[in-house]
Amino acid sequence: MENKAALIEELNRYYTVWQETNYVYTEWAKTHGISVSCLLALTAIDEGGEDCTQKKISQRWLIPKQTVNMILKDFENKKLVELFPMQGDKRNKRIQFTAAGREYADTILPALRKAELAAIQKMGLERMHRLSEDGALFIKLFQEAGGKNTNDTNA
Repeated sequence: MENKAALIEELNRYYTVWQETNYVYTEWAKTHGISVSCLLALTAIDEGGEDCTQKKISQRWLIPKQTVNMILKDFENKKLVELFPMQGDKRNKRIQFTAAGREYADTILPALRKAELAAIQKMGLERMHRLSEDGALFIKLFQEAGGKNTNDTNA
């Protein structure tokens, strides 16, 4: 077995990277006048198409349903989104940008994507792929070793 101290050191490096990633996105959102949860909701609505619901936003970004609900109510009050009953399930509502919402999202999301893509281009697609693969593997192995295995955002 590998040296336990070396394993702990790498785990601590992972914690630092994880926290710094969260911090960078939180600060990026703040500079654009929104919370990181709001930024993630905007992204989900933008990418969600006809299937975007509160539940899907919550599950995709692991944001509590109550937080997503508050964000959507704020977006509705500002006339940025409209909610429509789903065909097969009237309990869920499809979320769609209004024209004003699309315009608002277009002032934020392209700048985010530009910064993200610039970082990926500098690090290289292969390294980005490896980062994603290694992160997914760590999560899988952690769950197998007894880590909590759930997407329940209300816990």
